[in-house]
Amino acid sequence: MADNGFAAQLAQDLDAGDLRTVLAVFRQDVDRLTGMLDSNLAAGDIVAFRRTCHALAGAAGAVGAAALEQACRLGMMRADLGPAQLPALHGEIRACSAAALDEATAFLATLPPK
Repeated sequence: MADNGFAAQLAQDLDAGDLRTVLAVFRQDVDRLTGMLDSNLAAGDIVAFRRTCHALAGAAGAVGAAALEQACRLGMMRADLGPAQLPALHGEIRACSAAALDEATAFLATLPPK
């Protein structure tokens, strides 16, 4: 993954319990916000899409998921973003979201049980 292990980097600063909490909140945020992006895409609502990208970039930035944050920032700032560009950008953000969640899940599996 392009952001070189954001979960492992978080683990340097957090104990296992706090890490579980942070990654659980991250998962909830990503699930909720990518669902909103799906709705924004279906409605062709570029303003809402940009706003949701902003929120998702914040969630990604908070944990250090750089690839997801970068894809979302592109959605926020891309000057030519219109209905024709939304599907590809949505797909990129969805792919980065899935990769970040996969990384978080894989890392959590390496932690000792509670």
